[in-house]
Amino acid sequence: MTNWTLTAKKRLGTILSAETWLPTEMPEYAQGFMYMLGSLTASSFVVLILSGIVLAMNGPETWATNGLMRFTAATHFWAVQAFFFFMMLHLWRVFFTGAWRGGRGKTWLLGAIAFLVAIPTAFTGFLINGDLYSQWNAVQGKDGINAMGLGWVNLTNASQMFGMHVVVMPLVLGAVIALHITLVRLKSVVPPYPTAASQSTKGVSDQ
Repeated sequence: MTNWTLTAKKRLGTILSAETWLPTEMPEYAQGFMYMLGSLTASSFVVLILSGIVLAMNGPETWATNGLMRFTAATHFWAVQAFFFFMMLHLWRVFFTGAWRGGRGKTWLLGAIAFLVAIPTAFTGFLINGDLYSQWNAVQGKDGINAMGLGWVNLTNASQMFGMHVVVMPLVLGAVIALHITLVRLKSVVPPYPTAASQSTKGVSDQ
C-alpha cells in the first residue's frame, strides 16, 4: 500500500506540477506552425464545448428562430469544421514525423482514438438539428447501425441522440483529449527525424 501511495503521489506531482503545464522554455523545433496544429485543434474543441453549452441551455426550438442562438449554432458548426480540419492536418503531421518515437506510442494512439470518437460525436450533432437533412441521415444511418448489431442505438430517437451528443460523447471525447494532452506535456513533442549529417556526426563522435 505504501509503495502504491508513493508511486501515485510522485506521478500526480509530476502531472500537476507548474513546470509540466507552464514550461518556461520550448524546444526550437516545436516553435514552427506545424507544431501548432494540435493547439489549434484543442482551441476549436474549447469553442465547440462553450457554444454547445449555450445551445443546450436554450434548447433546439431556439436554434432556428432566435438570432443569438442562430449565431451560436453557426459558431458551433464552423468550430466543428475547424476542429476536423486542424485535427486531420495534425494527424498527418504526427504520422509523417513519427510521433510514436521515444516512448510516445500511447500519446499517438490516444490521438487516433480521439479522431475515431470525434466522428460519431459530430454525426449525432447532425441528427438533432431537426431538419430534413438530419432526418434523412438518421433513417439511412439506422440501417447501418442495425446491421452492426447495435439496434439499441436508435438514430431516429431525437431525445437519445440529444443525450448522446450533449453528454455522453463530449465526456468521452474530452477525456481522451485530456489524456492525450497530458501525455504530450509529460513526454514533450517528438523531435524531427535526425538528418544524414547529424547521424554521420554522431557516428564519428561514437568512434
